[in-house]
Amino acid sequence: MEGRKRPLEVLTPEGGFKTPEKTAPQPRRPDPDHTRWGVEQTCRYLRAEGLAEWEPAFREQKITGVGLQYLRDADLEKMGLQCLGDRLRVQHSLGKLWQREAEPNKVFNDPIHGHVELHPLLVRIVDTPQFQRLRRIKQLGGCYFVFPGASHNRFEHSIGVGYLAGRLVQALDQRQPELLISHRDVLCVQIAGLCHDLGHGPFSHMFDNMFIPKARPGITWKHEKASLDMFDYLVADNQLKPVMEQHGLVLPEDLDFIKEQIAGPEDSEAARCRKWPYRGRPEDKSFLYEIVANKRSGIDVDKWDYFARDCYHLGIQNNFDYRRFLKFARVCEVDGQKRICTRDKEVNNLYDMFHMRNCLHRRAYQHKVGNIIETMITEAFLKADKHFEVEGSGGKMFTLSTAIDDMEAYSKLTDNVFEQILNSSSAALKDSREILSNIVCRRLYKCIGQTQAEEPVSATQEDIVRWEAALAHLGDVGLQPEDFLVSVIYMDYGMKDKNPINNVHFYCKDDPNKAVQIRKNQVSKLLPEQFAEQLIRVYCKKVDERSLEAAKKHFVQWCMDHNFSKPQDGDIIAPELTPLKASWVNEDAEAGRGVSHANANANGQKKAKTQLFKN
Repeated sequence: MEGRKRPLEVLTPEGGFKTPEKTAPQPRRPDPDHTRWGVEQTCRYLRAEGLAEWEPAFREQKITGVGLQYLRDADLEKMGLQCLGDRLRVQHSLGKLWQREAEPNKVFNDPIHGHVELHPLLVRIVDTPQFQRLRRIKQLGGCYFVFPGASHNRFEHSIGVGYLAGRLVQALDQRQPELLISHRDVLCVQIAGLCHDLGHGPFSHMFDNMFIPKARPGITWKHEKASLDMFDYLVADNQLKPVMEQHGLVLPEDLDFIKEQIAGPEDSEAARCRKWPYRGRPEDKSFLYEIVANKRSGIDVDKWDYFARDCYHLGIQNNFDYRRFLKFARVCEVDGQKRICTRDKEVNNLYDMFHMRNCLHRRAYQHKVGNIIETMITEAFLKADKHFEVEGSGGKMFTLSTAIDDMEAYSKLTDNVFEQILNSSSAALKDSREILSNIVCRRLYKCIGQTQAEEPVSATQEDIVRWEAALAHLGDVGLQPEDFLVSVIYMDYGMKDKNPINNVHFYCKDDPNKAVQIRKNQVSKLLPEQFAEQLIRVYCKKVDERSLEAAKKHFVQWCMDHNFSKPQDGDIIAPELTPLKASWVNEDAEAGRGVSHANANANGQKKAKTQLFKN
C-alpha cells in the first residue's frame, strides 16, 4: 500500500484538502488549413458554428474542406437548405475560413515592379533585424566600384522575389483551380522567395565564392545553407511561430516546406532513398518547388527579379519579360510529377532569357575590373580574419570566417566590414587597410590578358600556383610569382555545359494538358553549339609601366607554352613572339582565306546578278 501513489491533494479556501476532480479532455484543435479537412472535420466545424442541423446534408453529399469555398447559394438550396436565412448563415460561417486572405496588405513602391503588395505576415518578416540586415549588402558586390548605378541591395531584391513568387503561384491557381493551391501554399512560397538570400555575407557572392574557400578550405559552405540557419534564427529570435500559426500555417510542416524551396531536400540518406525526397509538400504539389529556386531548368522568379533589377541599375537592356511567361505558365504532368510548363511558341524567349544571363555575367558580374576589386577585398579580409571579431551567442567572439557558425555573430557582418577595417587604427589591420585604401584610391591590380584553352582544364589551386610561378620565370625584370594572379572563370547558360532548355517542358495550343520537349534543331540553326566556356585571366600586382610591359610579354609567351588561344592584343603587345606559334599563324591564315573566299563569293554573285539583269 505504501508503494501506491496517493492522489494529488490541493488546499481549499476553507483550509482543508481535497482531491481535484478529473478534468475533461480538451477538444482537439482543428487543422487551420481547411483544404485538408475530411467530411468529419467539416461537420465538426458546422457544430462549432451552431449549424449541426445541416450535418446530415453535408455528410450525404460528402462535402470536404476542399469543396467548401466552391459552394454556391444554388448548391446549398439543392442540399435542402430551402430557407434563404439558413443559407446566409451557412455562407457567413464558411466565409470565416478564408477571412485571413482578406487582410489588408502593405504596399511597397518598387522601381522595378511598381506598387508591390505584401501580406501582413511577410511584412512581419521584413521588419525583423535579420531581414533589415540585407539593406547593407550590395546585390552585385564589387560591381558597384565599376558601375556607378549598381547601388541596389539584397533587401529590395528579396522583396521583389517574394512578390514575383506570389504572382506566379496565384496565376497558376487562377488558371488551374484543380491544382488545389491553398492559402498556406501561397504564403509559404512567398516567404521562401522573401527569405532565399538571408544567408548572403559581405559583398554577396564574393564572400562564399572567394573568401570562405580560401579562409576555410576544409569546409563546403554556400550562402543557401546560411539562409536556412538565418531563417531559423529569425523565426526564433522574433517569436514568429505563433504569428505564423495565427495566419494559418501548420508548423513544423510549413517551415520545412519553406526551407526546402530555398536549398532543396535535406541532405540525408533517408531523403535519397525515398522516391519523393521532400517533407513539406506531397508529390502532387511538386510544381511548387519550381517557383523560387528551380533546380530542374533554372527558370525561376529569382532570375526574373535580378535580370530586371540588375539591368535597370547597370544600364543594360533586359531582353526578357517575365510578364509574358506568367501569361502562358501552366502545370502539366511529366513522368508522374506535376511540372510548370509554358507554350511551345515561347521557346525562343527562353533561349533569350538564358542568353541574357550569359550577357550579364560577361558584361557585369565577371567584369575584369570588378573581379580585380573583389580579389583585393578578399585579400584584405583574409589578412584581417584573425584580428577582426564580432560577438555572437553567449558572448563568444567570432572572426570573419568563423561567424558563419553562429547566426547571431553572422547577422553583424555586412558590407560595413570594409569601412570598419578601412577606418580602424589597429596595428594588426595595417596590411588590410593598405589594400582597401588602394581600392578607394583606384590603385588597382591590372589585367594583363585573357585566354582560353582548346578544351576546358581542371584548374586546381596547385595548378594556379604553378602557372603563377611559370609566368614569373619567363623574364628577368624582377617579377615574382606573388606578383601574378591567375583567375579561372566559367561562363554558361546556368547548367554548366548542358542546354537548360532540354529540361523545360512545353504545351501546345491544341492540347494544353500534354507536356512535350522541344530540341534545339527544332528551333533554329543560329542557336549556340556550346553552352559553357572557360576563361583564364591573368592580373599583375605591380602597376609601374616597366613591370606591366614585361608582364604582358610574359603572358603572351605563357599562352604559347601552354597552347592557349592567342590574346586579342597579342600581335600588338608581342609582335616578335606571335608569329613563332604555328597554330596561331595557321588560324590567322584560315581566317584570311575565309574572308577572301567570302569576298570572292560576293563578287561572283554580284557578277551573276549583273549578267541576269543584262539578259
